[in-house]
Amino acid sequence: MSDTKTLHAKTKAAKTPRDKPWLIRTYAGHSTAQKSNELYKKNLAKGQTGLSIAFDLPTQTGYDSDHELARGEVGKVGVPVSHIGDMLTLLDGIPLDQMNTSMTINATAAWLLSLYIAVADQTGASRDKLTGTIQNDIIKEYLSRGTYVFPPEPSLRLIKDTIVFSTRNVPKWNPTNVCSYHLQEAGATPVQELAYALATSIAVLDTVKASGEVPQEEFGNVVGRISFFVNAGMRFVTEMCKMRAFGELWDEITRERYGVTDAKHRMFRYGVQVNSLGLTEPQAENNVYRILIEMLAVTLSKNARARAVQLPAWNEALGLPRPWDQQWSLRMQQIVAYETDLLEYGDIFDGSVEVAKKVAALKEEAKAELATIEKMGGAIASIDYMKRRLVESNTGRLSDIESGDLVVVGVNKFTETEPSPLSGGTDAIMVVDPAVEAEQIGKLKAWRENRDSKKAAAALAEVERAAKEGRNIMDSSIEAAKAGVTTGEWGTALRKIFGEYRAPTGVAQAAVARDSTQLETVRASVNEVSDRLGRRIKFLVGKPGLDGHSNGAEQIAVRARDAGMEVVYEGIRLTPGQIVRAAVDEGVHVVGLSILSGSHVPLVKDVMERMRKEGLDDVPVVVGGIIPPEDAKTLKAFGVAAVYTPKDFQLNDIMADIVKLVDRYAKAA
Repeated sequence: MSDTKTLHAKTKAAKTPRDKPWLIRTYAGHSTAQKSNELYKKNLAKGQTGLSIAFDLPTQTGYDSDHELARGEVGKVGVPVSHIGDMLTLLDGIPLDQMNTSMTINATAAWLLSLYIAVADQTGASRDKLTGTIQNDIIKEYLSRGTYVFPPEPSLRLIKDTIVFSTRNVPKWNPTNVCSYHLQEAGATPVQELAYALATSIAVLDTVKASGEVPQEEFGNVVGRISFFVNAGMRFVTEMCKMRAFGELWDEITRERYGVTDAKHRMFRYGVQVNSLGLTEPQAENNVYRILIEMLAVTLSKNARARAVQLPAWNEALGLPRPWDQQWSLRMQQIVAYETDLLEYGDIFDGSVEVAKKVAALKEEAKAELATIEKMGGAIASIDYMKRRLVESNTGRLSDIESGDLVVVGVNKFTETEPSPLSGGTDAIMVVDPAVEAEQIGKLKAWRENRDSKKAAAALAEVERAAKEGRNIMDSSIEAAKAGVTTGEWGTALRKIFGEYRAPTGVAQAAVARDSTQLETVRASVNEVSDRLGRRIKFLVGKPGLDGHSNGAEQIAVRARDAGMEVVYEGIRLTPGQIVRAAVDEGVHVVGLSILSGSHVPLVKDVMERMRKEGLDDVPVVVGGIIPPEDAKTLKAFGVAAVYTPKDFQLNDIMADIVKLVDRYAKAA
């Protein structure tokens, strides 16, 4: 053997053992179940090791695709799943007993899990081999993301039902995934993210314990199946320390509060999607660096390493990413996992004085916030408090960006740029074909006509009885799924029993934005125009459709209030008809629509047509959201006065524009 071959053989033999990489996922789903299935198979062929299913907003909020509120939302932010036929198509050719599947679903989590189990039963996949996660965290929906349906108490009951059922029948499944990701997207500080997520997990575990349905000796199994889904932002050291703090606090809580003795059951198991809030529309190519740095915060520390990672695409601030954009994020994970030596070492931060100090500080502050929540009666009782605190934190973050105290490269500093060859042209983002909605509705109607209607009605009635009588909802829901019951029918049945809920907006009591010379100037112009109008400028902020991402609407409402306007903001999930009716009844001077789901064209068109019928041509309409330039032209052709996108971060400038619009329209009337 030559010297070179000998050296190569010795090197190979002495190769450092490597840890298994985390589950590599891409959050995906769009258009139809068939198109999403094709996308999943392509991503798995490219080396993705788990599925992460994105559902469209009607599915997430318990509506069928032909419901009034579903208009314009079908297939936009995820895949529509209206019945078991859709789920069978979505998962066709994917062996469920070999796949780890994450489903981002909350209010209707029990139903989507029922559909998944029903498909497993029909395709021969044993329930005890199913692995994966349903998010199933309703408290953060009230605080940030907005896809809630039912009030807190019955919602916690549904979570309890899925936990009890899964622990016994689907033992490898994670029946709830406490999600602090959206808390950070709503502006949460690291301390708030720690405290509010842990408070949520305590509320869930206390509910399971109080039910008496799990013997104490089996409670460790319940705790061992609780997982978390977190966010990682740009403050790399703080985010990494936050994850270590999460692990230590969870170990303490599960040991001291619940008496869990098995260290394996006390492990903090989490998946991550790194921060999308910080992705920028200007110089969007820089988001690649942001995503990589954020990923390192949750992978470098072995003792606090994510079990699963999914990354946003670089261009998500521009619109729906294309398959190539998702591939780029997938390759980033693979390069870190397979080309670097990251997985060959123990925890490289153990023994660091700075890290230990930061972790201790985060834990101390989080414990203080947890104590405050506990005094209020727990997470459910403190929803108003937590929502207000999140709105205030986000207000502070935006104020820091506006003032330049928080630097965002390409947005408020280093804004000079060359034209990007990556983001030009009509195919720079993926656009869902508008015909998809009609196609899905047609298939849904055919499904209802062709199923055994008596069998479906009987199964649905049993779901209602289980809900009314306090029985576990899962068995009857699985049978309903097999009988062909639809998502909207299941949602309607439970709405009848549980009612619906409207979460607090956090706007009315949020702290006032920091004063500045520019804000004082806007206030002066508001006063001046209000005097000419004979009353205070009244601004209606509306969220049409099912989009629950309310952060932007909340911040606009808060800033308009601070600028001296009278603000009408009733929260999320309104029909165009309800918004226009409010504009008439309230006698508003301007309407602002906030839409982030991609449904802006049909929803805004509907609002504009209704406003014309009501004779509101003298009321300007402005629109904000993730709106491509071509769509902005379309909206203005409908009569929209101004369009604002993430690049328009100076809220005082937006307020000044709105005051000028009100003045101009009033003079022209």
